[in-house]
Amino acid sequence: MSPRDSQRYSKLPTGPMPVTVQSGPTEGDEGDSLTHEGWTPDDAVTAPRRARKEPTLAPWALLAAIVALVTSFFVGWGIPVAIIAVIAAIMALRTPSENRAMAVWALVLGGVATLYSAGWLVWAAYRFGWLG
Repeated sequence: MSPRDSQRYSKLPTGPMPVTVQSGPTEGDEGDSLTHEGWTPDDAVTAPRRARKEPTLAPWALLAAIVALVTSFFVGWGIPVAIIAVIAAIMALRTPSENRAMAVWALVLGGVATLYSAGWLVWAAYRFGWLG
């Protein structure tokens, strides 16, 4: 370890924070300070909660469905992507924070892509004599 590294790691990761509001009971208070009639939280101490944004699955399902649909117009090998799009769309529909319209479109386009791809694969199987 070089002397420079020892200087870098000698500092504390956080500094001391000043106490601006006393959070415990003061002398002369009777009972619990949290149930005190005049107690209100200080805005400087209480940080606002940020809304937790969940990852969105519906746009990815729609993108996969569109790719699978375009692929299914030419070859039948887009069926795995179409099945993934259908599964992702169903998962997005089960999540309340997802865009439902986008998930429904992904489900419909993924279903159509699955049917087209399956049609290509059945046609190829007949053409090469694997079926019938």
